[in-house]
Amino acid sequence: MTTENVTPKAAKSQSRNGRVPAYYLIAMLCTLFVASAFNLLSHYGLFKIDGTVLMVFRWVAIATIVGYAVFRKSLTTWILISMIVGAEFGHDLPQFAVNLNVVSKIFLRLIKTIIAPLLFATIVVGIAGHSNLKQVGRMGWKSLLYFEIASTLALVIGLLAINISQAGVGVVIPDAINQSELPDVAVVKGSDIILHIFPENIAKSIYEGQVLQIVIFSILFGIAVAMLKDKHKNPMIRFTESLAETMFKFTQVIMFFAPFAVFAAIAYSIGHMGLDILFNLFKLLATLYVSLTVFLLGILLPIALLFKIPIRRFIKAVSEPVTIAFATTSSESALPVAMERMEEFGVPRKIVAFVMPTGYSFNLDGTTLYLSLATIFVAQVSGIHLSIDKQILIVFTLMLTSKGVAGVPRASLVILLGTAASFGLPTWPIYIILGIDELMDMARTSVNVLGNCLATAVIARWEGEFNPPAETINN
Repeated sequence: MTTENVTPKAAKSQSRNGRVPAYYLIAMLCTLFVASAFNLLSHYGLFKIDGTVLMVFRWVAIATIVGYAVFRKSLTTWILISMIVGAEFGHDLPQFAVNLNVVSKIFLRLIKTIIAPLLFATIVVGIAGHSNLKQVGRMGWKSLLYFEIASTLALVIGLLAINISQAGVGVVIPDAINQSELPDVAVVKGSDIILHIFPENIAKSIYEGQVLQIVIFSILFGIAVAMLKDKHKNPMIRFTESLAETMFKFTQVIMFFAPFAVFAAIAYSIGHMGLDILFNLFKLLATLYVSLTVFLLGILLPIALLFKIPIRRFIKAVSEPVTIAFATTSSESALPVAMERMEEFGVPRKIVAFVMPTGYSFNLDGTTLYLSLATIFVAQVSGIHLSIDKQILIVFTLMLTSKGVAGVPRASLVILLGTAASFGLPTWPIYIILGIDELMDMARTSVNVLGNCLATAVIARWEGEFNPPAETINN
């Protein structure tokens, strides 16, 4: 290849294709290396550099990363890079960053407006549009079986992890913990869990964001439409198909706002808590992150291989919704885009529409793992020894209480308080978890979304309807 073939015209062509020119990559890596080296040397006292100079070096490095996103022309890339920019902004300008929470809240509100009509339309089309009620029942028991196995394994891994790390032993509770932030929670009864599944008023369910109740209503509505004569059924199917397509386009419009929302969410978190929060209760945080990694590599990866899910393409498909879930600590914020990406991945809409929202209530793998870990942590901090049979009983209790809580504000905290009350554990150790709950929520929410995305692909393969595009097959 001659020199003429890699000059400005080739560079423009690379830019149009989303490729980053080699010269820019080299320049970016060199800038990142210099900025990182100077900051590390100064941090460890090996070379004294003025703080303002270090900040300039960091922002120059970040500017080169932003340039990388300009070349890539990818929304996922912009979202990932906005996390880096937000962390730096929150660290350098915390007085401004703490006021940015409103930006991420706007994004979450816009996303929440999508969820109810999107779920309703896609579920009704999936059921009534195919008129195969037997398949709906078949998908139902397969999904519940998969959800129960995956979430039970997550509970067991959390239980083993906290018993190995002993993270709660020797923890000193800070005096500054604000106990007033904890809600009063009554002991959760089995009848309450069952009643929570069924809607009493669909408008109320939509207002409160009760995903499972919306799903139940949509399934029953879809079955009713499927039983109608063609004269009445066809107009309803056409309406819901149009509504579903409209809501997917609505999602695409809102997703252009996602990088700004992610930037604001990370900047607010760092500005509000500071980077030092990363060192508080590091052992508990490490236990959660390591156990979630074990779950991903030891449970979800083998499941994906067993059902012959294309791993590389799957990771590419879920990277955007998982990143959004991590930054916003909200599964709801990732639901519409996750459904869209899985449909592009080759999972039929009728399966995505049924499995994904159902999984948001029955397949919260990250949350269930966290709950078993956190409950034993509470006992360890309190100096209470729990026998193996008592711990197993706690796991079985969490298998029930962790279901059907999607849309409940701070649901994992509510369940944790309820479980502690059920087993006579003190609630004051939960105060210490509250300080780093947001950092833990980032990880468990990401795993929730990733696990539900995998569940749709698994059920589609199980049903013999997984149709990956040609690019997936070749990869």
